[in-house]
Amino acid sequence: MAGWGAAEKQNKERQSRSAATPVTFAGTIGLFTSAATPSRGSAVLFLSPWGFEEMCVRKFWRILAEDLAHIGVASLRFDYAGTGDALDLADDGEGLKPWQDTALAAAAKLKALSGCDRLILVSQGLGGTIAATLVEYIAGVDGIAFLAPVISGRAYLRELTVWSKMIDEGMGLAEAQRQTDGVTVASLRMPDSTADAVKKLNLMTLEGLGTANCLVLTRPGRPGDADFAHHLETLGPHVTQASYEGYDDLVSNPTVATMPTAAGRKLVEWVQSVAAETGEIASTDLAPPVAAPLIGEGFRETPLRFGAGNRMFGILCEPEGARTGATALLLTTAYDRSAGWGRMSVTMARALARDGIASLRFDTANVGDSPPLSGAPEQVLYSGEQHRDVAEALDLLEKQDLLPAYVVGRCSGGYLAFQAALRDTRCGGLITVNPYSFHWDESQSVDEALRFAPRSLETYGRKLLQLETLKRLFGGQIDAKSALCNMATGLGRRAVRASRQVLGAFPFFAAAQGPVLGGFRTLTRRGVDMSLIYSAHDIGLDHLHDQFGDNGAGLKHFPDIRLTIIPEADHNLTPPYARKVYLKEVREMGLRLGSR
Repeated sequence: MAGWGAAEKQNKERQSRSAATPVTFAGTIGLFTSAATPSRGSAVLFLSPWGFEEMCVRKFWRILAEDLAHIGVASLRFDYAGTGDALDLADDGEGLKPWQDTALAAAAKLKALSGCDRLILVSQGLGGTIAATLVEYIAGVDGIAFLAPVISGRAYLRELTVWSKMIDEGMGLAEAQRQTDGVTVASLRMPDSTADAVKKLNLMTLEGLGTANCLVLTRPGRPGDADFAHHLETLGPHVTQASYEGYDDLVSNPTVATMPTAAGRKLVEWVQSVAAETGEIASTDLAPPVAAPLIGEGFRETPLRFGAGNRMFGILCEPEGARTGATALLLTTAYDRSAGWGRMSVTMARALARDGIASLRFDTANVGDSPPLSGAPEQVLYSGEQHRDVAEALDLLEKQDLLPAYVVGRCSGGYLAFQAALRDTRCGGLITVNPYSFHWDESQSVDEALRFAPRSLETYGRKLLQLETLKRLFGGQIDAKSALCNMATGLGRRAVRASRQVLGAFPFFAAAQGPVLGGFRTLTRRGVDMSLIYSAHDIGLDHLHDQFGDNGAGLKHFPDIRLTIIPEADHNLTPPYARKVYLKEVREMGLRLGSR
């Protein structure tokens, strides 16, 4: 059998693999990975956790699906109703039922797609609760894998409250900017009735489980996980228990998440052993999967694969009526899936479609649901390899007669948008939001920059004046050394900037231009519509000032560039008003370019 992570380990030895096949059902989007060898009689249905944890697990699910395919096991992963790329769902007081209904529809879809009569359920977090209830309603479940299961709903909701505060603090959000109504984590809000249902959950009260095999991956320092495994043993299944090594590094942040290699290997081996017990071979007389568009209010969305060998996954969102604007190419940020932080790209795409503006959101190679590009480095952020991904996305838009187009990106996506606009004349417009930089120094470690991302000096100053920050500093909860280094770097940059402004009075220095200013001049000559958006205290503003002087005074030489500063907003534009500013700018550019 191919070892866990084979898709990445063999990356340089074979052509890039295709992305999973998109399918639609029950108002949601699924990704089906067929078996690469004659399929066994069991297929795997992935049942995801909720919210921020799901964002972190997204890439892990994709790698697992690819490795399962190598051992002859087909799989399907999907979004629950109202989450991810699924159609929005009103909270009608039905608790967990909409998610359970989506999972039931996914189980039926997987059986039809794979030709398998039997399923193995692989769950994480809240997905374990869905798995425990799903087994009561479908026949032929050979096994359930519980990864970091939610055993007590009440304890889980308390944990989410702590998790939410940690994430918001990490983004530099002031208490007044935080979204604290209901259960909200990383801009994702759990429906109130769902939260009420979760609060009542207790897997230790299970009185039966209709499957013969269970795997429980227990988290270090969580004795309740092992207690749950022992409880399952009393219900009759054969229970395998193993450590979920690397769990904390996986769910801490999708940008710096480390794939849990050892845990993934254990899971694949367990699935292989359970699937081998059936002794059946799946039907091969199957119709090819088809992804019909999802239809919503004023929009239709079509999930698709594109690029060389169908190597990337994306979603084309189009107006239900006539198209009146240019097409927005929504680029991913860091390793967030294309749905965006807090589903920002989903809500933006659908709002744009209602105004006649089409859009394409997609995962670049080795991000989310798009496999790595053969021969590319493991770290794809700020890599030149991503330019190829954007070019192939523009090829798709051109083929479907969806030009003119403009590129939109936040943070590393903003950097990529700037670089893409420079390289490809099909980009008629550019919107960057809080880009850390417009030019990446290749001698700088991307991994180190991401893990110890600096903040602006103003942010450090405000933090130091907060009593809670001082308590955490003296309690050893803050990396004081990294913070001091970042502040020193910021002060040094400002000193260099001040001296550069003085020297700029001399003709020699005034005539000098680097790749950033030269790039903006190139875009200006081409007539590219440009908009720069920043949160008031974002670190990216320091880099903008490095190029254009304090307060961006040098932008007066680029009168067609619009600069928007959003007060009291974080790097991710968490406050709703900040997102409205962002959407307004993207909408207006689309309509403006469409009327040219």
